Amino acid sequence: MVDPQELLARASRPAQDALRLHPFYRGKVATAAKCPVRSLDDLSIWYSPGVAAPCSAIQQQPELVWEHTNRANVIAVVSDCSRVLGLGDIGPAAGLPVMEGKALLFKYLGGVDAVPLVLDTKDADEIIRTVQLIQPGFGGINLEDIAQPRCFRVLDTLRADSTVQIPVWHDDQQGTATVLLAGLLSALKVVGKTMSNISLVMVGFGAANVATLRLLRASGLSIGQVIGVDSHGILHRDRHDVEQQQADYPQKWQLCTEGNVENRRGGIAEALRGADVCIALSRPGPGTIKPEWVRGMAKDAILFPCANPVPEIWPWEAKEAGARIVGTGRSDLPNQLNNSLGFPGIFRGTLDVRARTITDEMCLAAAAELARCAEDGGLSEERIIPKMDEWEVFPREAVAVAIKAQEQGVARREASREVLYAEATTRIREAREGVHLLMREGLIPPPPEN
Repeated sequence: MVDPQELLARASRPAQDALRLHPFYRGKVATAAKCPVRSLDDLSIWYSPGVAAPCSAIQQQPELVWEHTNRANVIAVVSDCSRVLGLGDIGPAAGLPVMEGKALLFKYLGGVDAVPLVLDTKDADEIIRTVQLIQPGFGGINLEDIAQPRCFRVLDTLRADSTVQIPVWHDDQQGTATVLLAGLLSALKVVGKTMSNISLVMVGFGAANVATLRLLRASGLSIGQVIGVDSHGILHRDRHDVEQQQADYPQKWQLCTEGNVENRRGGIAEALRGADVCIALSRPGPGTIKPEWVRGMAKDAILFPCANPVPEIWPWEAKEAGARIVGTGRSDLPNQLNNSLGFPGIFRGTLDVRARTITDEMCLAAAAELARCAEDGGLSEERIIPKMDEWEVFPREAVAVAIKAQEQGVARREASREVLYAEATTRIREAREGVHLLMREGLIPPPPEN
């Protein structure tokens, strides 16, 4: 059994190292040249006067922007920093380290160039307008750490806007949902259950679980199979507090009225009684979900307590109480359900075919490929999702997304599965090797000793 105190101590070490190393490196990403500069004469090619020629070509044929610039491989990470990690509304300056970190993950795991843009506004219309104005310079937009219900309006408005011709994605919703779906597909296979026959409890019904429910329903789950629980208890048709806010939280009110067919009342304990699956994205534990409540779940129960840094219940407590499969958000425990397994590959595939949007079907394709990757490596109770260091996962996921984009007619570029896999593998490998080369050459200096 893992010692909880050791886990907590281990969890605090990255924060200690971060305070020491962030000021040493002064950021995590930088602009790097991708064209040769053999002498100063080359600058007349890349800038004035030579650059006027590709500018004129793009003016005459706008689609050439994808060939003559880096637009096909660069996205913006856009945030108002109103819901950052477990810190809450900390403002744009304090949120910038997170957005830089996100940009680093995009590059290192997906070969995607990303620019962090933190906005000094909490106004949904201003965020929407900002994205509309900056889209000519980017191949995609990753919305990050925007509080609900604002995040729903921003994403839904931009996805529905015909003038926005690049994909807009909210990782806290779609990325988390994709990885959770992948984990659940694998877990159900291990325990021998099917999506259409399970009972599901969702503890916490924020942005991530709202999107997760949408993808689960597209995968064969009926809303009648679901019971939701928020900080005030079970969602049911007499929750007038939710009814009064249904304009801002329509999905939550729908779950009140169409889910929970037994019309249960109470809290987490009552919701979990007889449940096959629990997906928790709520208050950090331990103790948010108690072992005695898990004992009331169905045989071969699946439990995903995903709060960070401490899950709602420790996995060994859940297993001792009868859960068969447990997945968390932690890298030091089995079955890490981390959205970093999702967004790098999804954006890689999206950009490689210059897709105009990221559809739910593209997310479903990514989840299915993640589940296949896990199965190819051998499914078990301790392995329902690939690990972050299984590098082949990201190009495979990219190909699945790119093929689905072509099938749905949202891709600007057509390419075969073989070409897409080779391109994605090369881009991702070059990104990683570029970092390692800079480290070997001392251009990224080693961290100072403690």
